[in-house]
Amino acid sequence: MVDTSHPESAARFRRLQNQLREWTKSHVEGELWQSVDIFDQDDYDILVIPSFSVDQQVGDKIAGFLHYEERLLFSLIRLRNPLTRVIYITALPLCPIVIDYYLQLLPGIPFSHARDRLLLISTYDGSLKPLTQKILERPRLVAKIGRALRPNKSYMVCYNSTDLEQQLSLKLGIPLLAASPEVLSWGSKNGSRKIFAEAGIPHPDGSYTVTNVADLVEELFGLWQRQPDLKRIVVKLNEGFSGEGNALLDLRPIQDYAPDRGDRPKTIDVLTKQLASMKFQGVGETWSTFSARIPELGAIVEAFVEGEVKRSPSVQGYIRPSGEVEIVSTHDQILGGEHGQAYEGCYFPADADYRCELQELGLRVGEALAAKGAIERYSVDFIAVQHPETKKWDIEAIEINLRKGGTTHPFMTLRLLTNGAFDYDTGKFLSQQNQEKYYIATDNLQKEQYRGLLPDDLMDIIAQKRLHFDSSSRTGTVFHLMGALSEYGKLGLTSIGNSLEEAQEIYDRVEAVLDQETEVHLNSDNDVQDTSLPINWSSNQ
Repeated sequence: MVDTSHPESAARFRRLQNQLREWTKSHVEGELWQSVDIFDQDDYDILVIPSFSVDQQVGDKIAGFLHYEERLLFSLIRLRNPLTRVIYITALPLCPIVIDYYLQLLPGIPFSHARDRLLLISTYDGSLKPLTQKILERPRLVAKIGRALRPNKSYMVCYNSTDLEQQLSLKLGIPLLAASPEVLSWGSKNGSRKIFAEAGIPHPDGSYTVTNVADLVEELFGLWQRQPDLKRIVVKLNEGFSGEGNALLDLRPIQDYAPDRGDRPKTIDVLTKQLASMKFQGVGETWSTFSARIPELGAIVEAFVEGEVKRSPSVQGYIRPSGEVEIVSTHDQILGGEHGQAYEGCYFPADADYRCELQELGLRVGEALAAKGAIERYSVDFIAVQHPETKKWDIEAIEINLRKGGTTHPFMTLRLLTNGAFDYDTGKFLSQQNQEKYYIATDNLQKEQYRGLLPDDLMDIIAQKRLHFDSSSRTGTVFHLMGALSEYGKLGLTSIGNSLEEAQEIYDRVEAVLDQETEVHLNSDNDVQDTSLPINWSSNQ
């Protein structure tokens, strides 16, 4: 393994990252980098490492977590550039029909031409270890990848960057188009609060990191003392994914022991006991398992934002290697789970009542992150509460993600398929034909009756029911997470329309068709009716 903390390794990594800046300068001499996808316009090899380098215990609580590597398959749409080559690494082999599905989306490029420029590699390792770790543990695989990459014409992209991705970058001698691991702490729960404070971004009252239960209780007491009317407090592990790692402490049953009542030791004791009654977002999580992670990951406390009409919008930005910051999208997130803190999907764009405010706040966060040395994608999650009388929205920032997230792949899918652009002044997306585009996207269309449905079955349904994306109207549905369908009954999709209402109608129809197709229809012989397309024997070799 490469010691990334060694000064020589750190210097090598910085030199590799500087190549990104030099490449962008060579494209537009004396001007700002004009596009977040300048590399898509030239002759490069893109190594896609869709590794979710997150805590394994967090990943274990998410159904079909291993298949989330498929969320970056939108990268294959970059093969629309006839000079681009893509190397896509996964833990387990991808279903060939899934790859064919994405390549068929490419406008104006022969299927065979795109396929010849795509190299798929699998580690054949289904464990929950990060994909990048699996690659590094296989020196022959690293060497194979290295042989496939052209020197000074290659770069690496990933879901999130850690020391593992930095090690792989150094071993392969190619730059990593992602935030350096040195700045990742600014994307933690603790780092987010520090950035918000520095940039003057409104955010809920709370604490910075604590690493033991005693200090956690002290911070809970202090927050309750500052805000005696608090009803609930969120306790968050410093590192989390899709809302996992969050717990909700209800203060209402212990209001008689509020700090303003004067008996501090008793309040501390009651708070300590109340922790065991918290509502945990993670499946199967208990106070025993949650508290065991606090010394390792750290935790923060934060005032829970109450409100009758409440939404969870987000803003996405891009920090160019040159340091310039660009806002690329806004969304209203769909949160679910037992306590409404798990990410399930999103609408694009965010509501017009506050999307411009989101963009302005997101730009300030991006500038603060750029000053710390961050590059590439970031997002900021907010809570929006509507005032019951004025109907105006109060916006507070919740956290920063220095990685690709649940809103990255649907937006990039839209942009790459339509060749359109985000208009900062209106917060809308316009196609090349100046047509407004909207979508609803999810990673969590999951139903028990979908279990056992193979990717081939899904393709039959898409073809027969005309659920595919229409390249002429630039509307329809693009599917992902198809590998999770058979085992988990789980599917992801992005439904694109010319209005939000049309996008919702397209989404609803997809769900209705899948529901209908997965109901068990028995004929007179009690056999399941076969409505699939004929078998293509030539592909069954």
